[in-house]
Amino acid sequence: MRKIIWARGAVVLWVCLSLYGCATVQDVRTLDGEIHRISSQLNTVQKEKESIKSELAALQKDFLTLQTETRLLQTDLLIRLENQQSEIRNLSTGVEEYKEFLKRPSQEIDRVREDIAMRTKFLEERGKSLEKTFEKSFEEKNKAQEERARALEERIKATEDRLKGVDGKMGDLASRLAEIEKPTSGKEVSAEMKGVSAGAGTLYKEAYETFQKGDLEGSRRKFESFLKQYPNTELSDNAQFWIGETYYLKKDFDKAILEYEKAIAKYPEGDKIPAALFKQALAFLELGDKGNARNLLRRLIERYPQSDQAEMAKKKLETIK
Repeated sequence: MRKIIWARGAVVLWVCLSLYGCATVQDVRTLDGEIHRISSQLNTVQKEKESIKSELAALQKDFLTLQTETRLLQTDLLIRLENQQSEIRNLSTGVEEYKEFLKRPSQEIDRVREDIAMRTKFLEERGKSLEKTFEKSFEEKNKAQEERARALEERIKATEDRLKGVDGKMGDLASRLAEIEKPTSGKEVSAEMKGVSAGAGTLYKEAYETFQKGDLEGSRRKFESFLKQYPNTELSDNAQFWIGETYYLKKDFDKAILEYEKAIAKYPEGDKIPAALFKQALAFLELGDKGNARNLLRRLIERYPQSDQAEMAKKKLETIK
């Protein structure tokens, strides 16, 4: 997370330097798009990491539950065995009473002897049967619990390995983001950027810095002010796109869709169109409209096949059922 925070700070520094004249507008737009794409990837990987952590916690919870169930099973079997032994003892006491009775003279002594012999045999057979049943049941359930525990341990290990992979991927993305955010060397310092006056550049820079600080309302007002004063500069399509982003991050997806559409309609030659189409599709997905989301993603792939967003659109289409 420290790397990501540093990277975001570097983005702000880079934008400040570039807008003061350290790079051309094309560099600003190109690096702006690359930074936005990699930032989106970082956010996606972060969500995946949190999901894996949740899955790992759930697996560990299942493992603890399994151990508890095993202990309860053992306790239950022991209780049942003790109850059976108690029943056998009671019956044995009854047999002893019958034996005492046999010592007395009686006309039914033969019948009583036969009854005692039958009951004794029945008790012995039942006791042996119960012991075998308990042993078999305990062994089967214990084996099943052990297999389940091993399976859970393997899943936990696999999940931990996957989590390590996600951490490595996040580190790589952060490194790439830091690399592209380094100021471009070898560029001549100029008071004005191509097609953009110094005043327009300053106003755009202030709006973008405000956005990077997380002040969505403040940055939106500044971008709107920029468009009122400079509706047709090289950075106007960028400003319109960032207005859409402020609504998207606020989860006001309906307004975000409308603002992205303005970037597409007003600036048909701008390089923010692929990004605007992709974010429109994501906004429709958030609203549950899978039909419009699919159409926008297909439109992006057909019209801008070489863009970074086209590759992301292909992967996103595969996940929409």
